[in-house]
Amino acid sequence: MEVAILTVGDEVLSGDTANANATWLASRLTDAGATVARVLTLPDDREAIRETVGSWRAAFDAVIVTGGLGGTHDDVTADAIADAFDRELVVHPAVREDVIDTVAAYRDRNPDLVEAHDLDIDVDAWAALPEGSRPLINPEGLCPGCVLENVYAFPGVPAEVRALFGLVDGEFDGDAVSTTLYTPQPEGSMIEAVAGVRDRFDVTVGSYPSTETRNRIKLTGTDPDAVAAAATWLRERIDVVEGP
Repeated sequence: MEVAILTVGDEVLSGDTANANATWLASRLTDAGATVARVLTLPDDREAIRETVGSWRAAFDAVIVTGGLGGTHDDVTADAIADAFDRELVVHPAVREDVIDTVAAYRDRNPDLVEAHDLDIDVDAWAALPEGSRPLINPEGLCPGCVLENVYAFPGVPAEVRALFGLVDGEFDGDAVSTTLYTPQPEGSMIEAVAGVRDRFDVTVGSYPSTETRNRIKLTGTDPDAVAAAATWLRERIDVVEGP
């Protein structure tokens, strides 16, 4: 299963916010056996998001979009996904009810803050999702996520991404397996061995140097026997030590 991850937000591109969502999602998808084929960050640009989602939904088994959902001026992701499918935005009754309940609970917890700042929430703007999508009620925040065919959309707050992904993580799987070897050898001394394992086995090889501890070599493939054989072959040609 090939998955593409699209993170949306001017604040991510400017460096004001770290792209924790892409790293976390890629790790979980890889653990599930899926292959992360693309990771891209776009600004809060409706047309750019529409174009990317429209292209990627045809090219990959699944597309995950984080960020830009909600009812503020720069939240254009729901509109862009709807555009990519030629759909309108609609308000699901269950989502609207959850938004109302979430706002009410916030008011109850923070009466002085709400009164001081004249909190006014456009419920329908926060609840609107692309027509025909499957709503994902957000247990950690105000804005829902959704699934439309093979496109999954989550708000950008990391805790909310993790909660909503937990509702659909069983829909992501694949045949990819991997083995990681650790070595004290400098990366430059292993060029021949790494090239050899690539030539002999149906695996991809990632070499990740570290100046502080030990270097990592990660072998990945869809045939567990081939990955195991590649690891055995490589162990005979480089110094391998215990991992952390």
